[in-house]
Amino acid sequence: MKEDPYIALKYPEFRFFLSMRFFLTMAYQVQAVIIGWYVYSITKNPLSLGFIGLAEALPAIGIALYSGYIADKFDKVILLRYVMAIMFLASAALYAITLPSIANQMHTNQLIWLIYAIIFIIGLARGFYAPSAFSLMGIIIKREHYPNSSTWNSSIWQFASITGPALGGLMYGFIGINNSFVIVLVFLALSFSSVFFIKKKPPTFVPKDSIVESLSAGLKFVFSNKIIVGALSLDLFSVFFGGAVALIPVVAQEILKVGAEQFGFMRAAPAVGAVITMFAMTHFSPMKKPWRNLLFAITGFALSIICFGLSRNYYLTLFFLFLEGAFDSVSVIIRSTLLQVLTPDDMRGRVSAVNSMFIGSSNEIGQFESGLTARLMGTVPAIVFGGCVTLCVVGITWFKTKAFVGKNLDELSGE
Repeated sequence: MKEDPYIALKYPEFRFFLSMRFFLTMAYQVQAVIIGWYVYSITKNPLSLGFIGLAEALPAIGIALYSGYIADKFDKVILLRYVMAIMFLASAALYAITLPSIANQMHTNQLIWLIYAIIFIIGLARGFYAPSAFSLMGIIIKREHYPNSSTWNSSIWQFASITGPALGGLMYGFIGINNSFVIVLVFLALSFSSVFFIKKKPPTFVPKDSIVESLSAGLKFVFSNKIIVGALSLDLFSVFFGGAVALIPVVAQEILKVGAEQFGFMRAAPAVGAVITMFAMTHFSPMKKPWRNLLFAITGFALSIICFGLSRNYYLTLFFLFLEGAFDSVSVIIRSTLLQVLTPDDMRGRVSAVNSMFIGSSNEIGQFESGLTARLMGTVPAIVFGGCVTLCVVGITWFKTKAFVGKNLDELSGE
């Protein structure tokens, strides 16, 4: 009998979890758009966009293993409340320093580096958010419904990623950065409130070993599982070299010559493709032959990035960005489902922390790589180069994992 595609939504706490996820992602996406546009408008340097990603990625990676240990050891709901509070305060600080009365009193470099410092703090908070949220979702949903919950979780994230960039670009164009930050703070407050409707969850992991031994156990589990380490490695390198979305402000302003409103639609296009695809995947699961589908999806992702870099037409660019999001969403669903199914309950925080090191910050590191290569090679060559390297990564991965290509989820679980 076919599973109800809405079965995960019948869990009340999961609905509040999705509410938290939605409003936090909305806030994050709007903030990323307006800060990216604001910083590039001041500096006119694509590398400054790369430093935004680096400022957030470095603390998230640096704290990842420890945050995974903490997420396993302590109440996930309490941790999420602290994370939300820190993010709210950091965004309030960004709002304050971009007020004309304050920003005009500072030198441009001083303002930019202060923005980087606040984003660094957000990166630290995000380092604790990922393992806490991942562990919590595994507790509030029954194991047999993980694929469905992963699909809805990713769909909500992508849906927020549609409205977030579009709303951010439109708000920046029509009401300015400061009023846009007010909306960000409202979204963060709504996300924070949602956590209070989820009951506290006592930890299932009571450490008997030292923190080093406990973290080592998490690393050993991940790197001993060929499926998990293969999926994480594939996504790491593809997102790292295919992070051309970070250069959308440059493409919008310097190549397509469009304004903030059109830029908002460009930032939203990948998520539009992702949400449509993810809705289809609630009815047609990609998990029958997940490894094959993962390789196909990342191939399509790479080709879309190359076409995006070569396009000189605004509407064609939107189409290629739409395809990039559609293909990427398949990868997200497959990887998140594999992680949920293959990870024991008492190791979810630590495994999610390793995942965060591989994937959670690869977007930001990829943003830095894109900004650096754009500065050295030019915007278009940097985008095309990233797409071509991603294709090479897929080819190498296929050659080394041909044994997994024809297997279904149950067979991969036994590897």
